[in-house]
Amino acid sequence: MSDLIVHGGAPLAGRIHPSANKNAVLPILAATLLTSEPARLERVPEITDARRMLELFRAMGSRVEVDFAAGVVEIEHRDSAFDARAMRLPLAMRSSILLVPPLLARFGCARIEDEVRGCTLGVREIDPHIEVFEHFGARTERADDGWVLAVKRPLQAVRHWLDYASVTTTENFVLCAALAQGRSVLTNAACEPHVQEFCRFLVALGARIEGIGTSTLTVTGVEHLRGGAHRCDEDFHEITTFLALSAITDGDVRVKNPVPEQFPLIDRTFAKLGAFVSHEDGWSRVLTEGGLRVREPFTRNLLQKIEAAPWPYLSADLLPIFIALGVRARGSVLFWNKVYDGALGWTAELAKFGAQAFQSDPHRVVTFGGKPLSAAEVESPYIIRVAIALLMVAASIEGRSVIRHGAPIRRAHPRFVENLVSLGARIEWREE
Repeated sequence: MSDLIVHGGAPLAGRIHPSANKNAVLPILAATLLTSEPARLERVPEITDARRMLELFRAMGSRVEVDFAAGVVEIEHRDSAFDARAMRLPLAMRSSILLVPPLLARFGCARIEDEVRGCTLGVREIDPHIEVFEHFGARTERADDGWVLAVKRPLQAVRHWLDYASVTTTENFVLCAALAQGRSVLTNAACEPHVQEFCRFLVALGARIEGIGTSTLTVTGVEHLRGGAHRCDEDFHEITTFLALSAITDGDVRVKNPVPEQFPLIDRTFAKLGAFVSHEDGWSRVLTEGGLRVREPFTRNLLQKIEAAPWPYLSADLLPIFIALGVRARGSVLFWNKVYDGALGWTAELAKFGAQAFQSDPHRVVTFGGKPLSAAEVESPYIIRVAIALLMVAASIEGRSVIRHGAPIRRAHPRFVENLVSLGARIEWREE
C-alpha cells in the first residue's frame, strides 16, 4: 500500500505537459489485438493498468517493445495465442473486459474473471457487456472464478440500443463490430473524447466507423485490419486536475491544452466556484479573484448546482475535484453524480479536515465551504480522482496531512507527484 505525505499551504506555479488518457490508451491497446500487423503507439503513459495489459500480451506470445521514458510502445500479435481455460485476464482493472471482443474475433474464445474490478464507484454491472457479446453470437459458460465465452467466427453484424450510454460497453460494441460481417448500428452510444480517440485509432487501422462523436455509431465490418501508428491525445481529465490544483492553492499553473474546444462546460463549472479559466496559445490557466467563492444562482431559493453525467455533461470522473474546490469556496454547492451510486461516500473523510459536506443520498452531496480547515490523516477509497481530491484539500492547508491508500493515482497519472513537486508542492510517497 502507498500513502501520500502532503505538506500543504504552498501556491503551485509553473508549466505542465499532461499525459495521455488511460481511458483511451487501454481500449486502444486492446484494439491492437484485432490485427496481426505491427502497431506503434506514442505518448503511452507509464501507468499500472497499461503495464498489466502489456504483460498479458507477452504471456500470449505477442512481440511487445516498450520505452516508457520515450512513451513508445510497439506491438505485434502475429504469433499470439490464447487459452480461455488456462489464461487469466488482469484482475485489478475494469478495462480487462475490453479484451473480450478481440479475443473472440482472433481466437473464438475469451473469459471474464469474477474479480475483475476498477474503481469502487458502486454497482458496475457486466450484464450490458455480456448482452453485447451474446448479440454478436457469443455463448457464455460458467467456469471456476469466472465466465468462458465462445463464438463461431466471423461475428455477425447486429443492431443494438444501449439502455445507458456506457463508455466501455460502447467500445466493446465497436470492437466486436469492426471485423463482423455486415453493418452494425449502436444507438445511445457514449461519445466522450476518449471514445472518439479510440474510434479514430480503429479507423486508422482500416475500420469503417461512421458517427464518431455522436450517440449513433455505424460500423461496417471489414475482413482484416492493418497495422498503424497513433499518438495518444492529452487527457482532458488531467488538464482539469492540474487547473483545479492551481485554483485550490491560489497558484498560477499553466497546462498544455491543444483541445480547448472540449472545455466550455468545464470552464463554466470552474466559474461557479469563483475560478476563471483562460485558453491562449495552446495553454490553459485558471485564476481566482479574491479567493474561491460560490457564484449565487439567479434563482435565489436554489443552491448552486454542479451535475455530472455522460458526455457532453460534466464527466463524473471530474466531480471529486470540484467537490474539493467546493469545500474551500465560500458558499454552498449541490453536487449531483447521475452515473454511480457508490461514488460519494468518501466525502465523510472531508470532516477530518474540518470541512462540511452532507451526503443527502447516494447520488448527491452538499458542501458548505469556506470553513477553517486543518491538516489531517484521511483514507482514500479505491477511486483515482478521490485520492486526488483529498490530496487537493491537503495541499491547500498548512501543515502535514496523510492520504492513506493513494496508490490508485498511479493507475491513471504517471509521475503525478513528481509533476506536483516541480510546481512547488511538498509531497512524497510513503510505501508500506
